[in-house]
Amino acid sequence: MTGWPLLPLAAQLGVGLLVGLLVGALHFASLAPNLRLFGAGRVLPALALQLLRVGLSVAVLAALIRVGLAALLAGAAGLLLARQRVLRRERP
Repeated sequence: MTGWPLLPLAAQLGVGLLVGLLVGALHFASLAPNLRLFGAGRVLPALALQLLRVGLSVAVLAALIRVGLAALLAGAAGLLLARQRVLRRERP
């Protein structure tokens, strides 16, 4: 591999965490609109949004592995942190 994997470990961790937080926030914040679409019986738009949500998350994690294993692990941690934040914000 060339280029990205030559980033220092701290840079890989920072990039991965930041990207994971951003994508995770988008992924989990779009759950509510997705649920509303399913609830309204609009199955095709709901499935399209679901595919977009999951596809974007998978594509970003796949891109992070090109940066390095540390970036991938930090990105996954960022996704989990974003999930916790969205869940805390949405709970009654």
